Amino acid sequence: MKKNIHFISLDSILAEWLRDRLEQEPPQSAYAKGLLAGLRELLNDEASTLVLGVAGSRGNLSDTADDGIYAGELSIHPKSRKVLRQGREISLTPKEFDILYLLAQNRGEVFTKEQIYRAVWDGDFLLADSNIMAFIRKLRKKIEPNPDAPEYILTIWGIGYKFNDQL
Repeated sequence: MKKNIHFISLDSILAEWLRDRLEQEPPQSAYAKGLLAGLRELLNDEASTLVLGVAGSRGNLSDTADDGIYAGELSIHPKSRKVLRQGREISLTPKEFDILYLLAQNRGEVFTKEQIYRAVWDGDFLLADSNIMAFIRKLRKKIEPNPDAPEYILTIWGIGYKFNDQL
C-alpha cells in the first residue's frame, strides 16, 4: 500500500545545503524555483513548514499546468493559497488553508486530530481536541454549502477527519 503522507524533519544544515545546491546547479525543472523559494523562507523564519508533493496524478513525476485540487464546486490552489467555491474566492486563515489542503491533498485518508496538529503546527504543541474541532467548524462554515451536513470535510467518529473522496 502506498503512503499518502510522510513527515520528515529538516534541520538548517540540510536546508542550507539544498538551497546552495539549487542556487549553484539548478535542475531543468519547472518546480526548482518554488523549492528554492520555500527553502529560503524556511531559513529566514518566514515559514515554519515546507510541504512537498509529487506533480501530476497517481504519483507520476510529470509537469502539470494547473496546480488546483478540484472537488465538486470547490477548488483549492496551493501556489496562490486560494480557495474558490462556485468560482467565488473564500477567505481562509493560513491555518484553515493548511488544514484544508492537507485533507484535500490526501483525499479519503483519515487523519486523527494529532496527525493534523503535527502536519500543520510546527515544533512542540499542546494537543487540545477542541482546538482542531474549532478550526474544522470554522472551515466548514466557510466552505460547506450546509455546514451542519458537510460534503467536503467528513467526521469519522472516534478517529478524526477526512476529505470526501467521493466528490
